[in-house]
Amino acid sequence: MRGLVVLLIGSFAYAGAALAQADDPCAVAQHLVHAEVGLPRAAASIDKNHRLAVSIAGTASSFLPGPDGAHRAYPGQLEATLTRRLQGVQVTVTNAAKQKQTAAEMVTEFDRLLVDAKPALVVWQTGTVDAMKGVDPDEFRSALEAGIDKLQAAGADVVLMNMQYSPRTEVMIAADVYAENMQGVALEHELPLFDRLAVMKEWNDLGTFDLYAATKNPETAEQVHACIGRLLADFIIQAVDLGREPREAQ
Repeated sequence: MRGLVVLLIGSFAYAGAALAQADDPCAVAQHLVHAEVGLPRAAASIDKNHRLAVSIAGTASSFLPGPDGAHRAYPGQLEATLTRRLQGVQVTVTNAAKQKQTAAEMVTEFDRLLVDAKPALVVWQTGTVDAMKGVDPDEFRSALEAGIDKLQAAGADVVLMNMQYSPRTEVMIAADVYAENMQGVALEHELPLFDRLAVMKEWNDLGTFDLYAATKNPETAEQVHACIGRLLADFIIQAVDLGREPREAQ
């Protein structure tokens, strides 16, 4: 009897997940998106200035090809979602990513990014190129820490975003080592980390998106970017709320 109950519960859970996937594929991995650390600088910019300037630092995974690629890629989707969710706030998302840069190379670009965009929040996606080039994990970690120090000293909050999941390259690069270093740095520096690797792996394992086809199927790639943009917006809004100082008791 107990085995039947367990089987039924499992069946209902699977059916619920399948229904969520059919209605809203983005929501399949929603349980993996939960901010536990606040963004006080971004919160202050929203509350005091009614503005939120976000910069995306990273590599090619923040782009989509074509004349409308900037709008359809996740930074464009992030800006649209934040604008819709943060009523009365002027939201700008600047995509400052460049191809084939390691974390250390990105850090050298931060001075210009901070002057040009003056972001209250930097979403720093990194790890893939370091993994592909076999950068020493300790050097990767040191670059992360140097970059975080530079961004925070200039008055910007930081959200770390780890690499994409790709079933094509899973056995070719040691992504987990770099993802673990990012997690460690996020914990040590009390930063939010958007676990894109886990989110995309969940979509792949459940068959939500065919990530084998994503590199060759523009429609699939666009859907993945739309979901990343939406989930990242949810994550940022959660972290902004956590970053606000507790209101005094009335």
